[in-house]
Amino acid sequence: MSRRDWFIELIAYWEGRLTTRHLCEQFGISRQQASKDLGTYNQASATPLVYTASVKGFVPPDNFSPLLLTTQADEYLTWLASYSPYRRMTETAKHTFQLSPPQRQVSPNVMRGLVAAMRQQRRLEVDYVSLSHPDREGRIIVPHTFVDTGARWHLRAWCEKHAEYRDFVLSRFRGKPELAERSSQGVSHDVAWNTQIEMIFKPDLRLSPAQQAVIAEDYQMQQGQLHMTTRAALVSYLLKQMQVNTKMIDANPQAQQLMLDNLDDIKPWLIG
Repeated sequence: MSRRDWFIELIAYWEGRLTTRHLCEQFGISRQQASKDLGTYNQASATPLVYTASVKGFVPPDNFSPLLLTTQADEYLTWLASYSPYRRMTETAKHTFQLSPPQRQVSPNVMRGLVAAMRQQRRLEVDYVSLSHPDREGRIIVPHTFVDTGARWHLRAWCEKHAEYRDFVLSRFRGKPELAERSSQGVSHDVAWNTQIEMIFKPDLRLSPAQQAVIAEDYQMQQGQLHMTTRAALVSYLLKQMQVNTKMIDANPQAQQLMLDNLDDIKPWLIG
């Protein structure tokens, strides 16, 4: 099964009608190839799509069972929000809006240096600025992973100055990086990165039982709890995504909505 098969299921399942034009627009292929792809998919599927003349397209049967699609709404919404040639012709896109944080400028020279150092596990000499040190400061790091927190990208790397693994905001690197020799400080030695932490969330207990039930349903909680596992190095970022402040509880429980049920377990991994 291919990416085209997944796309066939995506449009058929969520929009209820698929045409060869959808495939042509999305993948830049001919109508003949699109028809061939549809035929190949239908041969492999236990519930093939049915051509319906009234809608001039293929529709999924009532018992449609996708082979590749997860049928989770986020899968469709994520695709819809991403760039796609198909967006030019879909009606759904006209009713979709995505709030995006402003882009942070990252120097191409810096980025290429970081990628090279990461792939070769080499030390990298580069300048860095921070709120505590707004003037350029030389750093020697050994990067191992780019991390998207939803609000910004940062780099996980060994920092020789502090002799520990730290997070570096990509947009705060300056100058031209210089590759140095290989280092043993790779991802395998980053304890916080390799430690898995379970975080247990529950509805804010200050909410009424009915309100707590709404929150529990929102997050598909089991027995009033949402269990999420993440890397210890990412605990603070996940808390921000879940809008849970462990230092100051919002006075309005409807704004807070969630609470962390196992704060003591994650305290050693909190940033700041």
